Parts: sequence; structure tokens; C-alpha cells
Amino acid sequence: MAPALVHVVDDDPAMRDSVAFLLDTAGFDVRLYAAGTILLERLARPVRGCVLTDIRMPGLDGLALFRCLRSAGHTHPVVMMTGHGDVPLAVEAMKLGACDFIEKPFDGEALLQALHGALERGGQNGMDPSPDPALHPTLHPSLQDFVRRLATLSERERQVLDHLVAGGTSKEIGRRLGISPRTVEIYRAKVMAKTRAGTLQELVRWAVLAGLA
Repeated sequence: MAPALVHVVDDDPAMRDSVAFLLDTAGFDVRLYAAGTILLERLARPVRGCVLTDIRMPGLDGLALFRCLRSAGHTHPVVMMTGHGDVPLAVEAMKLGACDFIEKPFDGEALLQALHGALERGGQNGMDPSPDPALHPTLHPSLQDFVRRLATLSERERQVLDHLVAGGTSKEIGRRLGISPRTVEIYRAKVMAKTRAGTLQELVRWAVLAGLA
């Protein structure tokens, strides 16, 4: 069986080399591209593998690349690499159909998990985005669990969650809610604990799938 193919798109040569080394060591077949336009020129059919792309790049950025791939009929699952403060862009990408996003700097295991998950789903999350598990019993069990945990949040915790998913920083959220950034951090910790999200990335992913973003 051929190794899984990952198309890596990033304008930073050091990042490309670092990711290539990690993925090659993990047994992936890796193709590197310095720009989304190069990927679009070289992609062959039939479609194989997945795309790992930076979301902020000069010229054709990650979101525009995703749209071009879909317009051209390519159905590769796509994982976005994002920088600090790019949560709103990641949410937009997932709404368009991207499988996942991962925040830089990331550790190798987190990246591998994101790619394995994307390849297993084949570009489809397979989950009904409606947030009401009682009305939609076919929801993925993990998403059902997440939606049930949302019901345990207080009104203030839910407000903080909504602002986190919208990409707000602790200072911004505090200003909007009339509380201190430190208090926002306390509420954020409670939200993470109650929803059992290990990272902000995971929290945002489930929130998007549950139709909260």
C-alpha cells in the first residue's frame, strides 16, 4: 500500500523543510510547494492525499487556494496552518469545508493527528452541523457529547465561548463584556474544562461542527 500523500503549501522555506522532515519521518509521501498557484498547476488526477496549507501567504492565500481547489473539482481534504490571531479565518475555512486547522507553533504529534483525521474523513466531516442531538440522533457521538456539555455552561461562560470562537483575545472579550482579561481567562478555563476541549483548536472545531460559529 502506497504511503499517504501530503501536499504542503507554505511560502516560508524553513517551515516547508521542517514539516517535510516530520512527515517523511512519519512515513508520509510529501510534496512541497512555495505557493498555492504552483500546487494548482501541478495537481494531477485522480485526486490522492490531502493538502496542508498555510492560511496567510502573499498572493493566493490559504482560503483563496481552498476555493480554487474546489472550483477546479479537486476534493482533497484540506488542513490549514494558522498563526496567532487567525481563528476567524480558520472558522471561515471550516465553514467552507476544510477538515481542520492547526495553530503555529504546533508540535509534531498534533500535526500528525490532524492529517490522519483529515485523510480518514476524506474531506468530509460526516457530521450533521445541527446543534440539537435530541432532534438529530444520527450526530457523531463525540459531537453529541460536546453539544450536551454546552448545556452545562453558565450564561457568562457561553458568552466567553462565543467570543473565543469569533477569534477574540482575552483583552477584547473583557472589553466587550465589561470584565477584566484575567476574569476572561478564568471563564475560558472553565469552558475548556466543561466541554473537555484539550486546546482552543479543538474547541473551535467542535463549535463549528455544532453550528455555533
